[in-house]
Amino acid sequence: MRSVMAPKIVMNSRSNLPLREVYEEFVFSRKVQGCTETTVQNYKDRIHNVSKYLDIDMQLCNLTKRHLEEMICKMRDAGLAHNTIASYVRSLRTFLLWCSKEGLTNVIIPQIKERETVKQTYSDEELELLLKRPKPTCEFGEFRDWVIINFLMNCGCRASTVRNIQIQDVDLERRQIVFRHNKNGRVQTVPLCSSMVTILNEYMRIRRGKMDDYLFCDIYGGMLTENALRLAIVHYNRRRGVQMTSIHAFRHTFAKKYLIDCGGNAFTLQRLLGHSTLEMTKRYCAVFDADAAKNFDTFSPLEHLKREQIKKHK
Repeated sequence: MRSVMAPKIVMNSRSNLPLREVYEEFVFSRKVQGCTETTVQNYKDRIHNVSKYLDIDMQLCNLTKRHLEEMICKMRDAGLAHNTIASYVRSLRTFLLWCSKEGLTNVIIPQIKERETVKQTYSDEELELLLKRPKPTCEFGEFRDWVIINFLMNCGCRASTVRNIQIQDVDLERRQIVFRHNKNGRVQTVPLCSSMVTILNEYMRIRRGKMDDYLFCDIYGGMLTENALRLAIVHYNRRRGVQMTSIHAFRHTFAKKYLIDCGGNAFTLQRLLGHSTLEMTKRYCAVFDADAAKNFDTFSPLEHLKREQIKKHK
């Protein structure tokens, strides 16, 4: 019986280029495919981080599986978290799969499965401090930051979404807002609760601006940069006595409270978070098991035993 040989990739001359230059071609291809600015920037950041553990000036044709294995070992020796390494490897794997389709290399890096971690969330006590209305005499920046935090707890959106919302995207009459710059590129309509409608109504009277202006702007009316928004929340939280300053933690907090405290379901949460699949939502909220948490006293063996003891001693 004849053995069937796997088709061999015929390398073209571009495989003689440094890995760095080929990676730039890959990033350009992501732009052409319509990846968001954030996604493209993430790819750029990844190669910068990987370059500390892998010689990206070597010719792509000289790259071997051994180089990649040594890179992972160096990352572990440097003390990088498991999930950080997994994210670097995932981006590099996407790059190498693209190279394979382009006929540049047949080297593929094995995927590293991310470990589930407990999502960092704000406590109710911290939220009470952060959601307390600022004084009427406060500066615009503080009032805007207060509105942003209320907004994050209304819909759990990403920081990049907050930065890209325009005034024309807000429909207070219909109590909804349109997100046109989601991570997955899809347009999404999200509801606004009554409290958020009231808050936005006041904020928009103060903010003013044209329909195509950004809703949450800097003091000059322009778009908030990623760093400006991050620093604004850092300073706001610390002034309120809250040491945690993560913007993304508001997204986790929204998911947790929606599922456990508010009795929401994963299907609706998927739409609210803008996830492409339910699997993403399940993984995202794996530690927030609402079904197990609800009415647990009814099913808890310990609670049952405690109640029986109380009955006996009555």
